[in-house]
Amino acid sequence: MKNFSDFLHSIPHKFKPEEEKTLHKAYLFSYNAHKGQKRKSGEDYFVHVYEASLILGRIFPDPNTLAATLLHDVPEDTKVTLEEITRQFGEEIARLIDGVTQLGHVRMKNSKDKYYVENLRKLFIATSHDIRVILIKLADRIHNMRTIEFIPPEKQVKVASETLEIYAPIAARLGIGSWKDELEDLSFKIVYPKQYEATQKLLQEELTHRDDGVKQMEKMLNHTLRTEGIKYLEISGRIKRLYSLFRKLEKYNGDIKKIYDIVALRVIAKSTADCYAVLGVIHKHFQPVPGRIKDFIATPKPNGYQSIHTTVFNKESKTFEIQIRTDLMHEEAERGVAAHWFYAEEGKPETSGRLSAKWIKELQSWQEETSSPEEFLESLKIDFFRDRIFVFTPKGDIKDLPAGATVIDFAFAVHSDLGYHMMGAKINGKMGSIYDELENEDVVEIIKSKKPVKISHAWLKAAKAHTSKNRIRHYLAENNKGIYDRIKELKLKDFSLPRFFRKK
Repeated sequence: MKNFSDFLHSIPHKFKPEEEKTLHKAYLFSYNAHKGQKRKSGEDYFVHVYEASLILGRIFPDPNTLAATLLHDVPEDTKVTLEEITRQFGEEIARLIDGVTQLGHVRMKNSKDKYYVENLRKLFIATSHDIRVILIKLADRIHNMRTIEFIPPEKQVKVASETLEIYAPIAARLGIGSWKDELEDLSFKIVYPKQYEATQKLLQEELTHRDDGVKQMEKMLNHTLRTEGIKYLEISGRIKRLYSLFRKLEKYNGDIKKIYDIVALRVIAKSTADCYAVLGVIHKHFQPVPGRIKDFIATPKPNGYQSIHTTVFNKESKTFEIQIRTDLMHEEAERGVAAHWFYAEEGKPETSGRLSAKWIKELQSWQEETSSPEEFLESLKIDFFRDRIFVFTPKGDIKDLPAGATVIDFAFAVHSDLGYHMMGAKINGKMGSIYDELENEDVVEIIKSKKPVKISHAWLKAAKAHTSKNRIRHYLAENNKGIYDRIKELKLKDFSLPRFFRKK
């Protein structure tokens, strides 16, 4: 049996005595319930729930959520009922376990499966009720992906495809960068093995040319900041993840020379003010690459990500990306929505019930607005699973849109009323069409009419986002109602078509 003391020491959090007591009880209960069960690897089944709990505990050490993770497979795989768990551990833990059990029944085999859309709907309904359910499910999936070699090859491909299409994007939208990266790379290796090997080989070749340069640049940056008297916590390097590199290579037709952030240096500063001081010193001593400065501290990404990115030339005219952030910003980049548990006001952890994300609320409204399963799937594919772009208003407010979004989507994202009064737009200071496709970091100014404009079906065709499509459909339905009523009236009175037009 695994040691409970080791379990606690592996989680970076100090639990209260009553919390430890709950965890110890869940630990023993799960171990005894799963006793005698083996995984495909030959290990005791308890090892899986133990490891999944550690994965979750390292980013979100909420005792009730961890207890539910230890127990999450008990009702499904043992003789112990959910009612018994409720009696032993209370309603909250039982409810979390039930949510994970329901997710366990969701199988996203492929989009041709007749239950695909309904299963997606179930998954997102469960997520919208309590975000901790999906955190448990993601931790469970990470450990399953780490041990995937023990299941048959054809099943490996199904599980990895589902992970790449569904669970990695969820981790990304929750802002949990470490989980997203691991899920993507583990899945990439199985779903696209040839592309994985080719990307890995390309990266290794590139790193052999850069390795000495990175060490030298890190040394120079360290020296420069100390000489200038800038305080910072640490400087470290990071290498771009394989799946992320593969996606960028697709964008640049395989030309790795066009990718600036294969290797990045990361400066962890003590405060936000220090972040900008670091940036100033870097640009004083190293030539910045024009157009490659991104300030996500002033304008955070919608998932909460904050950092300053700049790309500079070193003394040998090679380019390096440097990321500057505080320790808190780094924790949030790694832990996403779960990081707020650690860093609430006055140092007190937020209650897990307050964990939220904007897109969770959007999903809840989609459930109410969308009656057609096909429409729901289309919205998910565009608004959720597609890459995102960040577009700015003239005042600097940031709008999160799906890649391929147009000016129409931007206007409705700012405000419905703006969409209904839109007659044109300026994109980066130049006149553009409302049908123009937007690029990441565009600045868009909507030209507004005093009166509502006439919206056509062409708007519906050009719109990409669920919200804008929904608003346009509503407008068209309302404004066509009079025509349909008139036609219905004509049919009832048996008017001829010419007489209809004369009357009109």
